[in-house]
Amino acid sequence: MDALGGSRYDEVYARTARRRNMSAPDASGEADRLASAQGARSAQAAQIANIAARLERLPLTSYQKVIFAIIATAWFFDSMDLGALTFVLGSIKQTFQLSTAEVGLLSSLSFLGMFVGAASAGLLADRFGRAKVFQTSMIFWGLGSLACGLSSTVAMLGASRLLIGFGMGMEFPVAQSMVSEIIPAERRGRMTTLFMTAIALSGLIGGPVSGWIMKHFDGVNGWHSWQWLFLLEGLPAIALGVVVLFYMTERPEDARWLSADERSALVEALRREENESLSGPTIISGVGGALASGRVWLLAIVYFTVPIALYAFGFWLPQIIRAASNGTDFQIGVLAAIPYVVGACGMVIVARHSDRAAERRWHIACAGLAGGAAFVVSAFVHGLALSLAALSVAMLGLASMFGPFWALATSRLRGVGAAAAIALINSIGNTGGFVGPYVIGYIRDRTQSFTGGLVFVGVILAVVPLLVLALADDRP
Repeated sequence: MDALGGSRYDEVYARTARRRNMSAPDASGEADRLASAQGARSAQAAQIANIAARLERLPLTSYQKVIFAIIATAWFFDSMDLGALTFVLGSIKQTFQLSTAEVGLLSSLSFLGMFVGAASAGLLADRFGRAKVFQTSMIFWGLGSLACGLSSTVAMLGASRLLIGFGMGMEFPVAQSMVSEIIPAERRGRMTTLFMTAIALSGLIGGPVSGWIMKHFDGVNGWHSWQWLFLLEGLPAIALGVVVLFYMTERPEDARWLSADERSALVEALRREENESLSGPTIISGVGGALASGRVWLLAIVYFTVPIALYAFGFWLPQIIRAASNGTDFQIGVLAAIPYVVGACGMVIVARHSDRAAERRWHIACAGLAGGAAFVVSAFVHGLALSLAALSVAMLGLASMFGPFWALATSRLRGVGAAAAIALINSIGNTGGFVGPYVIGYIRDRTQSFTGGLVFVGVILAVVPLLVLALADDRP
């Protein structure tokens, strides 16, 4: 029995060993294949993550550059159109025999149109897509500018300014929401500032250009110089609308000029940032959420002060310089560019510091306080040099608010909710653009001086932005 049992045991053991030896290579091969597939997937994920991480540190992708360039160019011509109005107010006043208050009201009609355009931008973007709304906005304000040039009555000119404002009002919320999604958070303040420097650049370039057109085109073809100015500056908007049709896409995945790797890396980087932001306290992803957000309404109140000061400054700056210098249109255009140069330099420096410090609220509040104080000072100084110096500091403080403000305002916005929230902030802000020029014109008529209007603007700009300190400072 012992021998038989041992023999059977040896036979069973031998068969088991043979089966194990036969199956071992198969099992080993399967494990290797699984390990290889998993390693490939891990390597691919690591490659995409690596590219995505480099995208955040290195220069922007071609998609980001194209979208950013389109938005910055559009905003440049927007601001140039609004700036052009400041140079033609005197001629329009003379052509139609208007009072200063009536001229202020006419200039404010653009902002009434902006309010309507901005208020509808979120809903339109939800229905038709942001790229289509952006393109439509360019065509609207381009045609509006051409209509201004062809206007023969005050009513026609006012209606044309409303049309321009409607197009501009639609454009900004859509553009800002796209910038907030395609630009990484740690760069957002600087990049927002770069495209907002279009305001300063439009003053730097548009001032001398507008002065030159006013000087050399008056009477050509029997038209006033202000008509030529609107006609010539409306054409680029229509041309840019055609460019938008071919190059602006709703999502990075749709940008066919990108390579497959670049598309995947960009999408991964943006998705990762969006997932990280979901841990924040306030995520607004829909129109209803934007309307119900106390944070959005408070930011809208703060932003209300910016257009009051910005457009009051822009519309009346040439008139203030004219009163102090008695210069020609071209000389006034060159002098008016000085505050914008100072503002452009300052806003870039402040935005970079805000990004590096990862702080927004105090940068906004301090910039507003400094700009408001300078406005008040400018009301009481005399002489061209002192007036320009005070107004340059005022523009420095005002312009320095833009980057930190929009970086803070868009830090908890996504998708359609971003367009809706920015539209709400911008539409309320644009009512400030209506108020500022009109109030200064009204006070100027009553007092024959810009002093009261400048003090009004300065106090509002200095005080209201302090409300931003009540918000949590979302770190990018």
